Amino acid sequence: MSNGGNTDGAALTAPRPSEVRDETTVLVVDDHQCFSDLLTAALAAVPGFRCLGTASSAAEGVELAGRLRPDVVVMDIQMPGTDGLAATRRLRQASPATAVAVVTAHTDAEWVARAAQAGASAFIPKGGTLAEMVDLLRSARPGRMVVAPSLRRTAPVSTAAGAPDALTARELEVLGYIGQGLQAKSVARVMGISVHTCRGYIKTVYAKLHVSSRIEAVNRARQLQLLDS
Repeated sequence: MSNGGNTDGAALTAPRPSEVRDETTVLVVDDHQCFSDLLTAALAAVPGFRCLGTASSAAEGVELAGRLRPDVVVMDIQMPGTDGLAATRRLRQASPATAVAVVTAHTDAEWVARAAQAGASAFIPKGGTLAEMVDLLRSARPGRMVVAPSLRRTAPVSTAAGAPDALTARELEVLGYIGQGLQAKSVARVMGISVHTCRGYIKTVYAKLHVSSRIEAVNRARQLQLLDS
C-alpha cells in the first residue's frame, strides 16, 4: 500500500458516493503486524474512520468481529492456519451486517471471483494507494462487491478456468449460500433481496453452469474450484 479500463461484469462496481458512511469503523486482520500498524495509523489520520483494533490470525479476527461489530473488516487472504477467504465465510455468517474487504498481493480475476464467492464486499490490492483503499472501505457494503479501479482497468471477473460462462459477484454469492445448503428463502433473507430476485439468480447460475439442480450446481462449482470441497 502506497500513499500516493472498464468491464461489463456486474461484479465490478465502483463506489457510490450516496452510500458513503459518516463514520466507518474498521477491524484489521493481518498476520503481518507492520502492515496492520501502518494501516491503523494511516486510517487514524483520515476523517471519518475509527479503527477498533487488530488481529493477527483469521480465528482471532472472526472472534473480535463478533464482539466489536465493525462496519468493515480488512482481511488478508493468506495467513497461517485458517486462510482469509475461509474466515470471510465464517464472519459473514456470524456477522451479516459487517462487510469484509480482502487485501492481497493477488490481482488476477480468479482471486476476485473467489473472494466474491466467499462473501467479500471489496477487493483491494496491497500495492494500491491509500486513497484507493479509503474510497473502497467507505463504500464497502454486504451483498455486493467493489473492486479497486486499478484492477477494473484490467480484465473482467471470470470464474475459474474451464467455467462455461462468467458469474457475477452476486451470482457467486448466491452459489456460495447454495453450497452451504441454504434454501432460496434463507438466501434471500441473508442477502437482503426478495425471494423472486433470489430465484432469478439461482436460475441464471444454473444456466451459466449448464446444470438443472442444486446438487449438480454444487458439484459443478466444486469442479471449477468455486466452492470448497
